[in-house]
Formats: sequence, C-alpha cells, structure tokens
Amino acid sequence: MKKWIIPVVLIVIIAFWGMSVNNTAVGLQEDATKSWANVESSYQRRNDLIGNLVKTVQGAADFEKSTLEAVINARAKATSVTVDPTNITPEQLAKFNEAQGGLSGALKSLLVTVERYPDLKASQNFLELQSQLEGTENRINVARDRFNEAVAPYNKHVRTLPNKLIAGVLGFNEMGYYKADAGSENAPDVDFEF
Repeated sequence: MKKWIIPVVLIVIIAFWGMSVNNTAVGLQEDATKSWANVESSYQRRNDLIGNLVKTVQGAADFEKSTLEAVINARAKATSVTVDPTNITPEQLAKFNEAQGGLSGALKSLLVTVERYPDLKASQNFLELQSQLEGTENRINVARDRFNEAVAPYNKHVRTLPNKLIAGVLGFNEMGYYKADAGSENAPDVDFEF
C-alpha cells in the first residue's frame, strides 16, 4: 500500500497543475477574445458612420461617382472579412487589417475630395459626422492597443515552460498580435491640388 502513495500523490499534483494551467489559459484567452470583440465593435461603428457620411455627401454635392463607389466597395469588403476570436492567427489579422486599410484609404480620399465643396464642408451634419469619424478612428486605435495588451499575458502563459507542455496538449495556441500595415510608419503625403 505504501508503494502506491508516492505515484498517486504525483498524479494528483500533476492533475492539479494541469487544471491550473488550463484554467489560467482559458481566462486569459477570454480576456483577449473580449478585447478582439471590442476592436470589431469599433470597426462596426466606423462602418455605420460611413454609410451616413456617404448619404450626407451624396445628398449635398454633385459628387464624383468613382470616389463614392470606392468608399462603398471598400466598406463592403471590410465588413466581409472576419476573424475567428477563438483562434486568432497573424494571417487572419493581416487579411482583416488589409481590408480595413482599404476602407481607411477610400475614406481619406472621400474627405480630401470633399474639400472641393465649400457648402458641404460648412454643413453641420457633415462636420458632426467628420468629428464622429475622427473619434471612432481614435477608439479603433485604443481598442487595437488593448487587444495587444490582452494577448501578451495569454501568449506568455501558453509559451513558457512547463505550461507550454500542457497548453499544447489542451489546444491552446499562441494568438497573433494586431500589427500596422506595412509602410504605415511613414507620414502620408497630403495633396490638395485638384
């Protein structure tokens, strides 16, 4: 009977350690998943505002059709790309970021083109929408930063030994961080010549 005590105690210790690794990983993964949902919520807010912005611009100006169509198409593409929050990979984030970057570019083009229409620029509705979009872009940035902050402890937990041994068996994989578009470290050129 005494010879079974040590193996049983070791099995119980390993089982409790495994449960601890699992429970911590689940909690950290949920925090990161919630943070990603906040990122998506911020992008959804922007998409909703863009629809209102397009309608305001469309109704107030004899607007260039190609610019308007570019914004509408970029918005449609951006809303079609989704990320599985339970299995966030760098590839998924890159694809999502590419679609959102296309929308940002089209939106910048829209706002620059609006400079041609002084009546529209002075419209209270347009100024309010422009302010809302600026605030939304700030919210998106904060949400992305908070997502990365939530991913860091999860990745540390599932990648460090000895947790890595249990986490891999339980299916906890490293999550990807949100990264900026290539070239975004360079200041954009602003050209108001028409």
